[in-house]
Amino acid sequence: MATDIQDTAHPVEATAVMGLLPARPRLLALGEPTHGEDALLDVRNELFRQLVEREGYRTIAIESDCMRGLVVDDYVTAGTGTLDEVMEHGFSHGWGASAANRELVRWMRAHNDGRPAPERIRFAGFDGPLEITGAASPRQALTALHACLAAGVDADLLPCTADALDRLLGADDRWTDPAAMRDPAACVGRSAEARELRLLADDLVALLEEQTPHIITATSREDRDRARLYGRTATGLLRYHFWMADTSPSRMTRLVGLRDSMMAANLLALAERDPALIHAHNGHLQRDKSSMRMGGRPVEWWSAGALVSSRLGEGYAFVATALGTIRHQGVGTPPPNTVEGLLYALPDDHYAVDARRLAAALGGTRPAPRVSPYYGYAPLDPTHLAGYDGIVYVKDVPQS
Repeated sequence: MATDIQDTAHPVEATAVMGLLPARPRLLALGEPTHGEDALLDVRNELFRQLVEREGYRTIAIESDCMRGLVVDDYVTAGTGTLDEVMEHGFSHGWGASAANRELVRWMRAHNDGRPAPERIRFAGFDGPLEITGAASPRQALTALHACLAAGVDADLLPCTADALDRLLGADDRWTDPAAMRDPAACVGRSAEARELRLLADDLVALLEEQTPHIITATSREDRDRARLYGRTATGLLRYHFWMADTSPSRMTRLVGLRDSMMAANLLALAERDPALIHAHNGHLQRDKSSMRMGGRPVEWWSAGALVSSRLGEGYAFVATALGTIRHQGVGTPPPNTVEGLLYALPDDHYAVDARRLAAALGGTRPAPRVSPYYGYAPLDPTHLAGYDGIVYVKDVPQS
């Protein structure tokens, strides 16, 4: 059995990873089972470099605010701002403090320096402007969408003025009140103003689609694509705030599902542009239904990866990352009868594993599920092996 399993393992290199896939995907998703470990991001960074240099990939997209990601993209493509400013303002979830993320941005800017625009690599965040503590105001996305349309179409076509939007939006702290995540009564998402904003946002998005040929001619395809991002984000945030104000038992299920739906819409837009490496938690990228417990209740939803895979077929590939130890978080050597334990017995530190051959080598034996003592780490679910196109295995994660 050990020999059979070793035969499924390859170096973590772009050529080996691509060799695990049935076709060259538009979106190659690399998951991670925990956040905040630079050792995993170093593996991601090196894989992205190789995908750029050997496989023609042109974009990396990570689990970070899609609006803030524009700040990073402007820097890596055009040199706008400074590296320190970008790391402070271009990431959500605290990811800007990561040394590995900083190195990724630095390398991308150096790679692009002096290259013509069609050859430059791009950065994107594909998460919504959402944090665990709540959601952003829709102001930035909604007013940016209005401004894009106002610059490109006749004023009498617009469903409202910028001043009208400002009055309806009111103070931003109404939208960002942290109490709203736990108390639906503190959320403004079902107020009369929010309901009117949802209708106006829908009208603005519809106008953008109606005027696409003119907008591309009057501005550029890049400006049109950004306007579409603003539209997706504005409507997604207004929908999210609406369900934050819900009092039914399905509230959290709707919220986590809406978040991944926003992610999926951003990924599908990226797939229209260039081949991209996607990086996020395994739970956001897997094809199987995602699940967790929130407030003592089980919550299940379809992940962004499941939604995108259903649309793109072989144009989407998912490679999960599995870990051996994270000793500084109390995660020790995995039991030998788990997927992680079987791979831990192999001699080297990093592997790209053929998940299908691994499943075949196991025959009818199903590995036991690993139980994590650390809430921030989610082991692989052995029942999901058939849904992986590959596994990147990292034996030991040192403290960042």
